[in-house]
Amino acid sequence: MPYLIGIDVGTTGTKTILVDENGHQQASALEEYPLHTPQPKWAEQDAEDWWQATIKTIKTVVAESGVDKTAIKGIGLSGQMHGLVVMDKNHRVLRPSILWCDVRTTDQCHYITETIGRDLLLQSTCNPALEGFTAPKVIWLREHEPEIYQQTSTMFLPKDYIRFRLTGEVATEVSDAAGTLLFDVKERMWSQPVLDLLGIDSDLLPKTYESVDVCGQITGEVAELTGLQAGTPVVGGGADNACSAVGNGIVKEGRVSASLGTSGAVLAHSDEVKVDPNLRLHSFCHSVPNKSYIMGVMLSAGGAYRWFRDTVADREVAEARAAGVDPYEILGQQAETAPVGSEGLIFLPYLTGERTPHADANAKANFFGLTLRHQRSHLIRSVMEGVTYGMRDSLELIRDLGATVAQIYATGGGARSPLWRQIQADIYQAEVVTINIAEGPAFGAAILAGVGTGVYQCVESATDRMVEITSSTQPISENVEIYNQYYQIYRDLYPALKPQFDQVTQVVTQQSSDN
Repeated sequence: MPYLIGIDVGTTGTKTILVDENGHQQASALEEYPLHTPQPKWAEQDAEDWWQATIKTIKTVVAESGVDKTAIKGIGLSGQMHGLVVMDKNHRVLRPSILWCDVRTTDQCHYITETIGRDLLLQSTCNPALEGFTAPKVIWLREHEPEIYQQTSTMFLPKDYIRFRLTGEVATEVSDAAGTLLFDVKERMWSQPVLDLLGIDSDLLPKTYESVDVCGQITGEVAELTGLQAGTPVVGGGADNACSAVGNGIVKEGRVSASLGTSGAVLAHSDEVKVDPNLRLHSFCHSVPNKSYIMGVMLSAGGAYRWFRDTVADREVAEARAAGVDPYEILGQQAETAPVGSEGLIFLPYLTGERTPHADANAKANFFGLTLRHQRSHLIRSVMEGVTYGMRDSLELIRDLGATVAQIYATGGGARSPLWRQIQADIYQAEVVTINIAEGPAFGAAILAGVGTGVYQCVESATDRMVEITSSTQPISENVEIYNQYYQIYRDLYPALKPQFDQVTQVVTQQSSDN
C-alpha cells in the first residue's frame, strides 16, 4: 500500500503526518518553536528552527509508523503564508524570517499602493497592500537593512525554504506565491509590471509550479537524517489556507468553509478568479490546478471566545476543572439558556481591530444593548453570535461576487459546539456540515503529494474518496428571521462608532507616549 507524508510549517510549530492511500493517519508529530518580537509590531522566527522541527517530526513519523520507506511515495508541504526568508549566494540565511503577523510595514504598504496604483493591484495581484503580505517586507528590508538586501540572492516563503533544505531546489508554487503581492493571480505567474514598478529583480524569486507538480527529490543527506528514501518526490504543496481547503474538501463550486480558530476565515472555492472590486476579500490561486479561492478574514473569532473564557469566566473554568470537562462545554450549556439574539445584546468582535470587511486596525470590541435583564448566559451567547455576524460579513461579500454557497463546512473550535453550529446555520442561512477530517493543512499537503505522484487521479477525486460529512445542521426559519434583524443592527454599528474608535486610539496612544 502506498503512503504519503504531509508537512505543515506553522507559526507555533511544524506538524508532520503520515497517511495511507485511504487517508488513514498512521503517525503524527508536532515540534514547537518560539516566535520572537524584538520590537513592537515585529514578529520573527529563525528558519533553522523550522528545519530542525521538520527533521525531528519526519524522523518520528517514519519510525513510529513502521512503514517501509520505499512505500512512502511522496511528500507535500504546507506552511504559514507571506513570511520572508532571505538567503545569500552561499545558501546562508541572512536574518530571521519576517512573519505574516508582523505589522511594521504600514509605510511600505502606502508606498506600494501609490507606486503600483489601485488598478494594477486589482487587475494583477487581486489583493490590497496589507502589512501581512510579503512585498511590503521586501521594501522594508531594502529601506532599513540595505546591506542585507544587497547580499540577498534568493527570497523564500517559509515552506519553500524547507523544500530547499529537503531537496536543494529553489522553487515555490502558485497558492503561496499569490500571497506575496508580487504575483499575477489571474495569469498564475510573477507579475513583471509589479516587479518593475517596485524595482525588485525577478531573479530573486523562485520558479513557480502548480501545487501538485513534483519539483524536487529528497537528498541523500536528508535521507540519512530522517529515515526517508533518497529520491522520494516532493511536490509543490500549498499555502496553509489552500492546503486546509484541500484537506477539508473545499475543491468544487458551491463548497465554502467557515473556520473558527483564533482568527476566523470564510473561504469559497471558485473555478475562475473572482475579485472584490473594493479589495475587501482576498483572491488567491487554489492548490487545485487552475482553480482559485476567495476568502474573508476576521482577526478575533475563536480568539474572542477564548478572551471571554480567560477574562470573565473564572467561575466556569473552575467548575469545569472540578468536573474534568472542557470549560467551553460549561460555557456552551449556559449560552443555550439564553434566547436567540440574546435579547438585543450584540457583541462587536473587534478585539484586535478587523480585516474583512473594514481593514481597520483601530476598530474596537463592544457589548451593545446591555440592560439589567442580561445575565452571564446572554453575554456568552452574544459573543458566539457576534463572531458569527462577523463571519457573515465575509460570506455576504462572497455571495455578492456571484459565488455559489451550497454547503458550509464548519471547522475549528466552533465546529465542535452543536449550539454554535446551529447559530452559524441560522445566521449564514445555509446548511452547516462537519467532516471526518481534523488535520487541516498537513492532510491537504499529503493529498497533493498523492496527486503529484499518481496515487490519486486528481485532487477532487481524492477528497471525494476520503472526506466524509459526519453531521448536518439546517437553519431554523424562525431563528433566521430574528438573526436577520439583529445582523442589520450589527452592520450599522461599525460605521456609527468608527469616529470614536479612532478617537480612543489617539487618546491611548498619546497616554502611552506621555508615559
